[in-house]
Amino acid sequence: MSPGNDRAPPTDATQKPRLMMKWVHLELDLNTFDENRFLPYLHRSEQAGVNFTTIADLGDTTQCRRALYELNKTCSADIPGRGEFYTFEQYVDQRIEVPTYDSRGVILATYNDSWIGMAATSIHNDYGISDMTGVVTSWRGRGLSVAMKILAIRFVRSQGSPIARLPSAHRHAETPGRSGL
Repeated sequence: MSPGNDRAPPTDATQKPRLMMKWVHLELDLNTFDENRFLPYLHRSEQAGVNFTTIADLGDTTQCRRALYELNKTCSADIPGRGEFYTFEQYVDQRIEVPTYDSRGVILATYNDSWIGMAATSIHNDYGISDMTGVVTSWRGRGLSVAMKILAIRFVRSQGSPIARLPSAHRHAETPGRSGL
């Protein structure tokens, strides 16, 4: 598979791959986590002209929330089994107008004037959680999600949380005659 391609090629014209998804729930101890080995992803992104900001830095306006909604919807479109995405009103009610939302924890990757990636992080009592990390298809495979996660982890640390929970959807294609990861 090539970067950004979500489907493995079928083995012949009659076999179509099925995309499988498994959720992996990772927990990161921020007291011992060393971000240095991941910094090349951040530096490479910045050298390519990607800028990073937060919804808080942009003012957390209705216009920003609408753009965040559209980006999240775009990045979620190819999640297997995702179903219909929220309406804007549902998104605001269920993802933004909740006690755990903090606009400082919504990291955005931009290139020129385009929003190309997001990492939404929230604080829950004694831990932070990565709610969504997504990159638009044309920018996938360049380490951008890792760069945004580093910034999200920094946010969680800044809030005094010793733990970051990072649920992640791992996908693979299952071809007839082959199963498992």
